[in-house]
Amino acid sequence: MTLKSVKQGLSTIGQLERELNLKQLQINRLLNITQAINNNVKVSGLFEMYTSFLGWEMGVKKMALFFRNKEKWVCTASIGLEKEHLAVDISNQLSKFTRLVTIADDDHPFVKLFDVVIPVKHKETHLAYVFIGGFGEDDDMYNKVQFITTITNIITVAIENKRLFKQQLEQERLKKEMELAREMQQLLIPKSLPTRKEYELSAIYKPHLNVGGDYFDFVEHEDGRITFCIADIAGKGVAAALLMSNFQSSFHSLLERHHNLTDFVEDLNRAVLRITKGERFLTFFVAHFDQNTRMLHYVNAGHNQPVLAMNDQLLRLNEGTTVLGAFDELPFIDEGVVKIEGEALICLFTDGLTELQNEQGEFVDQEFGQRFVLEHYKLSATDFNKKIMQELEHFRGQAKFQDDFTVLTCKIFNTQTSED
Repeated sequence: MTLKSVKQGLSTIGQLERELNLKQLQINRLLNITQAINNNVKVSGLFEMYTSFLGWEMGVKKMALFFRNKEKWVCTASIGLEKEHLAVDISNQLSKFTRLVTIADDDHPFVKLFDVVIPVKHKETHLAYVFIGGFGEDDDMYNKVQFITTITNIITVAIENKRLFKQQLEQERLKKEMELAREMQQLLIPKSLPTRKEYELSAIYKPHLNVGGDYFDFVEHEDGRITFCIADIAGKGVAAALLMSNFQSSFHSLLERHHNLTDFVEDLNRAVLRITKGERFLTFFVAHFDQNTRMLHYVNAGHNQPVLAMNDQLLRLNEGTTVLGAFDELPFIDEGVVKIEGEALICLFTDGLTELQNEQGEFVDQEFGQRFVLEHYKLSATDFNKKIMQELEHFRGQAKFQDDFTVLTCKIFNTQTSED
């Protein structure tokens, strides 16, 4: 054996030892990353480990790792890139990379900085892209890319699992929040409504997704009057339920202080503003009916105009003011007054009625609604609501309610004698 052959043999052994040490180093780092994932290291920590691994152990000169942030792809880790490179949005370039490819003759100023792009997919969904560049002539490019692909897949799956877990926790939190809001709301909505010889109240209440912003209430006074109201609170969930709770409290406490609706509504507006700080508002309709004088007083604060049917005619109850909670002081307020003659029916409703669509996308026709009320206003409030639900169910077919749906019907009976 010659000296030359011995030297060649030693060189080969040294090279094999270096390659073995490198493989061992890579495996150890892979184990470190796996352990970090098992220890629930933060996403930022995983990115740091990934960058360090590619830069130090793998000798990568250029790298850019992209993850999706809503509709935009964002570079979350990089090596060897300038700020101006990272500022470039390449979201519209990524869809053309459906598999691992070697980049050649690409015109895009960012893409042409690299040698290889590795997409990471789950089924047909792309989770990440990593661009690798700066390979030397002596680099074992194939083996490096294979190992980088493996480690990128591990990191990407770990981060995606974290995202899905966080999303699951958020969904659970929202579910509990909605359950709490629904429970609160159910406590605020009257369980039973009065039926007297002078009047009857009946309601249809269908909150959208079990939690909504619709509210209705009533108070029977010792002097023979009844006050009833309906409101539509902006928003959904716990925030709307909390506002509803505060609003109910204000409604009952302030109503005891005022005999006329004008002062009551002005005070109620200030109470809503204190609660919401001007960030939310609500539409509101309130009415007094005095069974002794048969006078109906009402204020409509930006709400859908209730309809009053009496003597085979319809009257829109549109006198009032603007929405509550938007202004420190209401710019104007006009209290409506109607003398109830004989029997009458008042139908209050929220947007869920006017915005109801059928399967063809058609809305409830206003003329149909007016005709329906005139044809059925002599029914009791309960029977009127049953009839209107039958008609609406037939109209919408398989279409779903798109918003909270509430109807409050007040039937005023004819209790006057012929001598009266």
